[in-house]
Amino acid sequence: MFEVVESFVSINGESTRAGELAVFVRFKGCNLHCSYCDTQWANEFDVEYKNMSTGELCELVKNTGVKNVTLTGGEPLLQDKMEVLIESLIAQGNRVEIETNGSISLEKFADLKNRPVFTMDYKLPSSNMETYMNTDNFSLLEKSDTVKFVSGSIADLERAVEIIEKYSLLEKCHVYISPVFDKIEPSEIVDFMIKRNLNGIRLQLQMHKFIWEPDRRGV
Repeated sequence: MFEVVESFVSINGESTRAGELAVFVRFKGCNLHCSYCDTQWANEFDVEYKNMSTGELCELVKNTGVKNVTLTGGEPLLQDKMEVLIESLIAQGNRVEIETNGSISLEKFADLKNRPVFTMDYKLPSSNMETYMNTDNFSLLEKSDTVKFVSGSIADLERAVEIIEKYSLLEKCHVYISPVFDKIEPSEIVDFMIKRNLNGIRLQLQMHKFIWEPDRRGV
């Protein structure tokens, strides 16, 4: 059984499918405590959740008629038997994206016959969680995957460039930089990208925070 705190249909706000409809399933719990976390409520011990089986979640997705599925959290890969859910959803004809925090090994999930798409964070210094990053995951990424650097300062941006170059990420996958909301202006990131001539790296804003109130749930 999976611990689900919410599910909803909205537009995908921050991936290669940004702007497309997606079914979101948010799971309870996370092993990190990022300074800027915008879903901290889903990680609380006493948060309300619903136990749902693989079959129930597949039926939920099927009934929406939407084919993009985003499994998020919290940290979805902490859920037991997540590989079974992933394969079942993909076998049903869906495109499954995993939003993961960069600390959990992707090996078990990258080797699935029905492989999901990964949007994986690399936590920069202002998150206070960089020491938990599992850089072995970089060798498992494919062209359809994304590494996302959520940046709250120029120091974060400098560190992101170090990691991108050290692990040759542009040769492996999509690379996005996203601002910590209300901590750094997107224009500052653009100026930095111009100054450093960052070809192939994409600035991405959290689209849903501009369409609705930034702290609104279920969007």
